[in-house]
Amino acid sequence: MTDEAQRRLAVALQYEKHTDQAPRVVAKGRGMIADQIVALARENDVVIESNPVLVEALSGVEIDDSIPIELYEAVAAVIGFVLRQNTRQGDVGSEPVSEEIGTA
Repeated sequence: MTDEAQRRLAVALQYEKHTDQAPRVVAKGRGMIADQIVALARENDVVIESNPVLVEALSGVEIDDSIPIELYEAVAAVIGFVLRQNTRQGDVGSEPVSEEIGTA
């Protein structure tokens, strides 16, 4: 595995307004797994936002755990971005939010 493949990192978040207290990590991985997460997100029209610093921080959160309070503000900005994108596309709902990184 190359250094570049080891650095690729993806984290997928899900937040359902009426059932989740906070967004939670539903998938994460490096290298080929990160590529699969991103490909699956694209196949399902999930908005992808690249933020290397945030995704590195989110990669430390266990799958199915809510994000820590320290990341609320940063993740809220991403959710706002996703909602704006969904509104432009006419697709407002409780879609998963994906975080993706080319290199971290």
